[in-house]
Amino acid sequence: MSTTRDDAGSLSRSQEDYLKQIFLLAEVEETVTTQALAEKLSVRPPSVTGMLKKLATQGLVEHQPYRGVRLTDAGRQAAMKLLRLHRLLETFLHQVLGYTWDQVHDEAERLEHFISERFASRMAETLGNPTHDPHGDPIPSAQLDFPPSSPQVTLSDLPEGGHGTLVRVLAQDRDTLNLLTRLALVPGMRLVVLETLESGVRLETDGERFLLPRSLAEELLVVEERAR
Repeated sequence: MSTTRDDAGSLSRSQEDYLKQIFLLAEVEETVTTQALAEKLSVRPPSVTGMLKKLATQGLVEHQPYRGVRLTDAGRQAAMKLLRLHRLLETFLHQVLGYTWDQVHDEAERLEHFISERFASRMAETLGNPTHDPHGDPIPSAQLDFPPSSPQVTLSDLPEGGHGTLVRVLAQDRDTLNLLTRLALVPGMRLVVLETLESGVRLETDGERFLLPRSLAEELLVVEERAR
């Protein structure tokens, strides 16, 4: 299926999805493997291999069997353009249309391939040129630069007694985001690590104390602060 976005060039929706997912995986993985892409995109590894060959012939990726895949400069630019559209859409849906933060991802996934850069610019202007989406993910500028940021660590890596501010939630599934909403664990929330256990992290936030599973703590990025 070809995209209908007027400035998308010759890339199909599927090709754009691959480039974006390679970019996102490269943020957290040293090597982006065919298997990892297959799992994220819910396709079979042979299909991934075939797509990577096509993208390589277009000069968008470099792929060596058993050594992973990486984006070329052109591939990275295409991925960041789509990422900008996606995160602007999430912010617009949340701030203007009243979607909750657990609803915006799937809606933005459907829309991101069909809006123009002109529409994206109007969204950004209407929103006041936001630098982060509802999950705390940075939004690339029109020049495809990321906003400056402070060093971040996962909540599971914050030491006992450590103070921090939650700045980014990596999880996208609704159940997790609903749980975080109930716990008021949203970007901007200040927290203190009371105890680190094998099973999880015991926190205090705004006077509330609870134990967060380690698997979830690894999905939350914080900026460590000095204790006051």
